[in-house]
Amino acid sequence: MSRPQLLIDTDPGVDDALAIMMASAHADIAALSVAAGNVGLGHTVRNARILRDLLGAAFPVFAGCATPLVRAPDEDAAFVHGMDGLGDIGFPEPGAVADTEAAALALLRLTRERPGELTLVALAPLTNLALALRLDPTLPQRVKRLVVMGGAVTGHGNTGRIPAEFNVGFDPEAAHVVFEAFPSFDLVDWEATLRHGFDDAEFDAWLAAGDRRAEFFGQVFRTARDYNAKHDRHGVVAADALAMAVAIDPTIVIRSETRAVAVELDGRLARGATVVDWANRLGRPAQARIVLEVDQARFAAMVRKALGAA
Repeated sequence: MSRPQLLIDTDPGVDDALAIMMASAHADIAALSVAAGNVGLGHTVRNARILRDLLGAAFPVFAGCATPLVRAPDEDAAFVHGMDGLGDIGFPEPGAVADTEAAALALLRLTRERPGELTLVALAPLTNLALALRLDPTLPQRVKRLVVMGGAVTGHGNTGRIPAEFNVGFDPEAAHVVFEAFPSFDLVDWEATLRHGFDDAEFDAWLAAGDRRAEFFGQVFRTARDYNAKHDRHGVVAADALAMAVAIDPTIVIRSETRAVAVELDGRLARGATVVDWANRLGRPAQARIVLEVDQARFAAMVRKALGAA
């Protein structure tokens, strides 16, 4: 069976790091396109380069948008991921260098060179994808699948604006552009990731049994684990890893619902909220396959392999 071919838009980020390690273990990475999000673009690009060195890989890294399309962000996620996005460990300057081509242009070029081959995995705010779509609205025709980690389909967000999930809330206009442009995509929302966390002791056993990738992840994950412990969030919640599992193997999904999904842009209290037409009241095309449940044992096996603990 051939390995999936992945084009990953990312803002590394601790959980992005685990997802990219999973992609390297289970698939072929065509490129990383990088946006600001969890931390600023300078850090996210550097972190992508660190991950390339860690994995001994040759995929290109393309720097993208440093800001959202329209409004300055209310917040980043440095308080979870560390000021540098990877736990403030102080990694040395990576040997890998970023490509000079802009991320949005690279997304368009790679999908033109490989039409119908690449699964686009969106782990970051959707700024790069939205810009690419504005430059070339035919992009969805060339993508094999789109998998988005984003949204909170019943309003339990994880930002200062209660209903909003971080990736969508960071750049709601970009999410609006992407959700309107793609006729179908898989949506792995924040609430699904909360339902698919790992037991802390079990995850620690994987880290202890793994290789250099597990050692790396154990280091960078400490800040996020400390934050979770202080905020009564139990277990290991790996949002981007869950989306990556769906991208690598769509058959891991055992329960989903396909509905029309939109983004609130103007609400005083609800800007960035994911709005789902659960009852088809508006009669709009149902473009989002909302992932509700995956095979947890298979998800765990994919993560273990990524850590070298299989």
